[in-house]
Amino acid sequence: MIVYRPADSKEVAAGWIAAMTEKHPVCLVLTRQDLPLYDKSGLDALKGGYILSDSEKATPDVLLMASGSEVEPCVEAQALLKAEGIDARVISMPSFELFDQQSDEYKESVMPKAVRARVAVEAAATFGWHKYVGLDGAVVGLDHFGASAPYKFLFKEYGFTGENVAATAKKVLG
Repeated sequence: MIVYRPADSKEVAAGWIAAMTEKHPVCLVLTRQDLPLYDKSGLDALKGGYILSDSEKATPDVLLMASGSEVEPCVEAQALLKAEGIDARVISMPSFELFDQQSDEYKESVMPKAVRARVAVEAAATFGWHKYVGLDGAVVGLDHFGASAPYKFLFKEYGFTGENVAATAKKVLG
Protein backbone atom coordinates (compact mmCIF):
# COMPACT_ATOMS: atom_id res chain seq x y z
CA MET A 1 0.00 0.00 0.00
CA ILE A 2 1.12 3.51 -0.78
CA VAL A 3 0.40 6.04 1.97
CA TYR A 4 0.10 9.60 0.72
CA ARG A 5 -0.01 12.66 3.05
CA PRO A 6 -0.31 15.84 0.95
CA ALA A 7 0.83 19.27 2.19
CA ASP A 8 -1.58 21.31 0.07
CA SER A 9 -4.36 20.98 -2.51
CA LYS A 10 -1.93 20.62 -5.43
CA GLU A 11 -0.37 17.65 -3.68
CA VAL A 12 -3.89 16.26 -3.11
CA ALA A 13 -4.40 16.36 -6.88
CA ALA A 14 -1.09 14.52 -7.35
CA GLY A 15 -2.31 11.96 -4.80
CA TRP A 16 -5.46 11.37 -6.81
CA ILE A 17 -3.35 10.85 -9.93
CA ALA A 18 -1.27 8.31 -8.01
CA ALA A 19 -4.44 6.57 -6.82
CA MET A 20 -5.64 6.24 -10.41
CA THR A 21 -2.33 5.18 -11.96
CA GLU A 22 -0.41 3.12 -9.38
CA LYS A 23 -0.59 -0.66 -9.40
CA HIS A 24 -0.91 -0.72 -5.59
CA PRO A 25 -3.67 0.60 -3.35
CA VAL A 26 -3.19 4.26 -2.39
CA CYS A 27 -4.37 5.65 0.92
CA LEU A 28 -4.84 9.43 0.86
CA VAL A 29 -4.41 10.77 4.39
CA LEU A 30 -5.94 14.24 4.45
CA THR A 31 -6.30 16.90 7.13
CA ARG A 32 -9.17 19.14 8.16
CA GLN A 33 -6.73 21.95 8.84
CA ASP A 34 -6.44 25.02 6.67
CA LEU A 35 -3.15 24.62 4.84
CA PRO A 36 -1.27 27.16 2.75
CA LEU A 37 -0.84 26.66 -0.99
CA TYR A 38 2.84 26.42 -1.89
CA ASP A 39 4.19 28.00 -5.08
CA LYS A 40 6.38 25.05 -6.02
CA SER A 41 4.12 22.16 -5.04
CA GLY A 42 2.39 20.07 -7.66
CA LEU A 43 3.15 17.11 -9.85
CA ASP A 44 6.65 16.60 -8.41
CA ALA A 45 4.74 15.20 -5.43
CA LEU A 46 4.13 12.09 -7.57
CA LYS A 47 7.78 11.22 -6.84
CA GLY A 48 6.90 10.85 -3.16
CA GLY A 49 9.42 13.44 -2.03
CA TYR A 50 10.74 16.57 -3.70
CA ILE A 51 12.32 19.96 -3.03
CA LEU A 52 9.50 22.31 -2.06
CA SER A 53 11.74 25.26 -1.17
CA ASP A 54 15.38 25.04 -2.10
CA SER A 55 18.45 26.37 -0.40
CA GLU A 56 20.45 29.21 -1.86
CA LYS A 57 23.68 27.19 -1.84
CA ALA A 58 24.23 24.17 -4.08
CA THR A 59 24.69 22.09 -0.94
CA PRO A 60 22.39 23.18 1.90
CA ASP A 61 23.50 23.33 5.51
CA VAL A 62 20.47 21.36 6.70
CA LEU A 63 17.54 19.43 5.25
CA LEU A 64 14.06 19.98 6.72
CA MET A 65 11.48 17.37 5.75
CA ALA A 66 7.86 16.61 6.51
CA SER A 67 4.55 15.56 5.04
CA GLY A 68 1.05 16.95 5.37
CA SER A 69 0.44 19.86 7.72
CA GLU A 70 3.90 19.49 9.23
CA VAL A 71 5.47 20.97 6.09
CA GLU A 72 4.34 24.44 7.22
CA PRO A 73 6.62 24.60 10.31
CA CYS A 74 9.53 23.50 8.08
CA VAL A 75 8.88 26.42 5.72
CA GLU A 76 8.69 28.77 8.70
CA ALA A 77 11.92 27.32 10.13
CA GLN A 78 13.68 27.83 6.79
CA ALA A 79 12.96 31.58 6.97
CA LEU A 80 14.08 31.77 10.61
CA LEU A 81 17.31 29.92 9.85
CA LYS A 82 18.00 32.11 6.80
CA ALA A 83 17.86 35.18 9.06
CA GLU A 84 20.69 33.58 11.07
CA GLY A 85 22.78 32.73 8.02
CA ILE A 86 21.85 29.03 7.95
CA ASP A 87 20.86 27.68 4.54
CA ALA A 88 18.06 25.10 4.65
CA ARG A 89 16.24 23.05 2.04
CA VAL A 90 12.59 22.09 2.64
CA ILE A 91 11.53 18.70 1.34
CA SER A 92 7.89 17.69 1.11
CA MET A 93 7.56 13.91 1.55
CA PRO A 94 3.94 12.96 0.87
CA SER A 95 4.86 9.28 0.33
CA PHE A 96 7.81 7.26 1.59
CA GLU A 97 6.81 4.40 -0.70
CA LEU A 98 6.83 6.52 -3.87
CA PHE A 99 10.07 8.27 -2.90
CA ASP A 100 11.80 4.94 -2.27
CA GLN A 101 10.86 3.83 -5.82
CA GLN A 102 12.83 6.71 -7.38
CA SER A 103 16.30 6.33 -8.85
CA ASP A 104 19.33 6.72 -6.61
CA GLU A 105 20.29 9.79 -8.65
CA TYR A 106 16.95 11.46 -7.98
CA LYS A 107 17.04 10.65 -4.25
CA GLU A 108 20.58 12.07 -4.07
CA SER A 109 19.44 15.26 -5.82
CA VAL A 110 16.76 15.77 -3.18
CA MET A 111 18.64 14.49 -0.10
CA PRO A 112 22.39 14.71 -0.74
CA LYS A 113 24.30 12.19 1.36
CA ALA A 114 26.86 14.93 2.06
CA VAL A 115 24.21 16.76 4.13
CA ARG A 116 24.03 14.84 7.38
CA ALA A 117 22.21 17.61 9.29
CA ARG A 118 18.58 16.61 8.78
CA VAL A 119 15.35 17.26 10.64
CA ALA A 120 12.03 15.53 10.00
CA VAL A 121 8.76 16.75 11.48
CA GLU A 122 5.89 14.34 12.17
CA ALA A 123 2.94 14.97 14.49
CA ALA A 124 2.16 11.26 14.55
CA ALA A 125 4.66 8.49 15.33
CA THR A 126 8.28 9.14 14.39
CA PHE A 127 8.45 5.63 12.93
CA GLY A 128 9.90 5.61 9.43
CA TRP A 129 11.61 9.01 9.47
CA HIS A 130 14.89 7.77 10.95
CA LYS A 131 15.63 6.11 7.61
CA TYR A 132 15.87 9.61 6.09
CA VAL A 133 17.43 11.62 8.93
CA GLY A 134 20.17 9.08 9.68
CA LEU A 135 22.25 8.85 12.81
CA ASP A 136 23.12 12.55 12.86
CA GLY A 137 19.60 13.90 12.32
CA ALA A 138 16.57 14.42 14.52
CA VAL A 139 12.83 13.87 14.34
CA VAL A 140 10.46 16.36 15.91
CA GLY A 141 7.51 14.11 16.62
CA LEU A 142 5.27 12.28 19.04
CA ASP A 143 5.24 8.62 19.91
CA HIS A 144 2.17 8.75 22.13
CA PHE A 145 -1.51 9.46 21.70
CA GLY A 146 -4.32 10.89 23.78
CA ALA A 147 -4.00 14.68 23.67
CA SER A 148 -7.16 16.45 22.63
CA ALA A 149 -7.37 20.15 21.86
CA PRO A 150 -7.44 22.47 18.84
CA TYR A 151 -4.49 21.63 16.58
CA LYS A 152 -2.90 25.10 16.87
CA PHE A 153 -2.69 24.67 20.64
CA LEU A 154 -1.31 21.12 20.36
CA PHE A 155 1.21 22.06 17.68
CA LYS A 156 2.58 24.80 19.93
CA GLU A 157 2.46 22.60 23.05
CA TYR A 158 4.37 19.75 21.41
CA GLY A 159 6.89 21.84 19.48
CA PHE A 160 5.51 21.64 15.94
CA THR A 161 6.44 25.26 15.33
CA GLY A 162 8.90 26.96 13.05
CA GLU A 163 10.83 28.13 16.10
CA ASN A 164 11.28 24.64 17.51
CA VAL A 165 12.14 23.12 14.12
CA ALA A 166 14.77 25.87 13.65
CA ALA A 167 16.15 25.24 17.15
CA THR A 168 16.32 21.50 16.44
CA ALA A 169 18.14 22.20 13.16
CA LYS A 170 20.71 24.31 15.02
CA LYS A 171 21.26 21.48 17.53
CA VAL A 172 21.77 19.00 14.71
CA LEU A 173 24.24 21.36 13.07
CA GLY A 174 26.17 21.45 16.33
